[in-house]
Amino acid sequence: MEKFSKINYVRPDYKELKKKISELLKKYEKASSYEEQKKITLEIEDIYKDLYDMEVVSSVRNTINTADEFYENEENYIRKESAGLTKIRRKQSELSINSKFRKEFDKEFGKLINYNTEQQLRLLDPAIIPEEIKEGNLGQKYSKTVATCSCDFRGEKCNFYGLLKHMQSTDREERKEAFEAWAKMYKSVSKKLDGYYDKLVELRVQQAKKLGFKSYTDMAYLGMQRYDYTQKDVEVFRKQVVEYIVPAADKLYKEQAKRLGVKKLKFYDEQLVFPEGNAVPEGTTKQLVKKASQMYHELSKETGEFFDFMTKYELFDLETKPNKHMGGYMTFLPKRMAPFIFSNFNGTSADVDVLTHEAGHAFQGYIGARTQPLMEMASSTSEVNEIHSMSMEHFTYPWMELFFGKNADKYRYSHLTEALKVIPYLVAVDEFQHEVFKKPTMDAMGRRKVWKKLEKKYLPWRDYDGNEFLEGGGFWMQKQHIFLYPFYYIDYALAATCAFQFYIKSLKDREGAWKDYVELCKAGGSKGYFDLLKLAHLKNPLKEGTLKKTVEDVVKQIGVLEKKLK
Repeated sequence: MEKFSKINYVRPDYKELKKKISELLKKYEKASSYEEQKKITLEIEDIYKDLYDMEVVSSVRNTINTADEFYENEENYIRKESAGLTKIRRKQSELSINSKFRKEFDKEFGKLINYNTEQQLRLLDPAIIPEEIKEGNLGQKYSKTVATCSCDFRGEKCNFYGLLKHMQSTDREERKEAFEAWAKMYKSVSKKLDGYYDKLVELRVQQAKKLGFKSYTDMAYLGMQRYDYTQKDVEVFRKQVVEYIVPAADKLYKEQAKRLGVKKLKFYDEQLVFPEGNAVPEGTTKQLVKKASQMYHELSKETGEFFDFMTKYELFDLETKPNKHMGGYMTFLPKRMAPFIFSNFNGTSADVDVLTHEAGHAFQGYIGARTQPLMEMASSTSEVNEIHSMSMEHFTYPWMELFFGKNADKYRYSHLTEALKVIPYLVAVDEFQHEVFKKPTMDAMGRRKVWKKLEKKYLPWRDYDGNEFLEGGGFWMQKQHIFLYPFYYIDYALAATCAFQFYIKSLKDREGAWKDYVELCKAGGSKGYFDLLKLAHLKNPLKEGTLKKTVEDVVKQIGVLEKKLK
């Protein structure tokens, strides 16, 4: 395999691809044996792998530089043409679930694939192609709008991520000034973002209506393969967060205010955990990657091999730069069985979180693709995938001295408390989206009122120090998931509950916890959500009592770490 930067991008020929698959599907229909159908299925999968590799290369290069016109045009082309594959994908799905050799397929690969195919058929409808294309185009406009935002801050040109490090300054005035600049940038594009979201909601509702769903929420749950639980189950989980986590988080924030010597914690104080400054990683990007390599080699043979692969083929783009898409992600090139990690380093501890969180996703992708026989089985649903990433953050705690030196315990305390404190925000984002799609015609001001109400419920400590835009409910629009990945956020809260379980178990039986984790990664998407939890010996987050016990264990461990800092 070549290094990522050397991969030759070739525009996919969708017309030729459809022709090849159509010919193979004709052979599939006439096949006289299971082995023949299986061979054709694998041939079709190989065609898709080639396609997806090129689609991923285009997408990554577009996010690295949203101002690159070539890849912006390629993304527009890919969205339009890939939507045109709906008919042929539907044909393949129908042939698969109606095959006379289905029992043989289910015996070899498990029943989940065909079950999933049956469920997802409802979404494979050419009728919604126009809306899907428009939705994708709007998503790209949103990404470009926020990626190109910048301001001059104390002589430095900063984007949103560049300001975050200043919001962790030990100088309260600097934090406040950075916060005001951050809020001002969002306010400056708020009309555009509100307009994009108006249209996105409208398009999503149109798709749901065309497909006969009662609401877009129902459609989204099906699309995310949430077969094992319902919207009601999620509602109950959110109530438990209010009961058990909000009070714990509120107490931690009050202790933080006392530590910082402020009467009332403001939003721009929330990220500063210690008055003398948060733990920050020591070294350049190159040095941090080298330290991560040492960590993963010492963690296990599997992770060492994985990280060697990542560094050999330069499967990272980590540093913040102008016009770069916000956030971080892991994506995957299936033909090359290669993960790719994208991020925006900003000189804070979040840079190390990338080398654990996104690397957790990447490790699972690497090992899952080499364990599972089919591409569809290599990865799972989002609430499982986030267990892989969030658990890796905890499993790597023993190596934090490499990155933070004498401040490693500070980092571990900050990370563990933040992992708990963020959960109310995660479920607030989830409930916000449920509320939006209950009343999809509500206007921008209506959405801001909904968000403000949810902040009072889930984030009672939140104080924007009089900032009119944020006090008025504008904070919701800084979350890109709401725009780009609807209903993908409760997954982090569910996964955090499981990651905490792995962490607590690792303190008593590290070898056993790691073994369960690796088995979960290897299993990919070969089983459903609840079955994967059983496989990894994890308690179901949605079951009454799980969250309460988990929070108690985590709060106890926070106390242990706090004593070490005194």
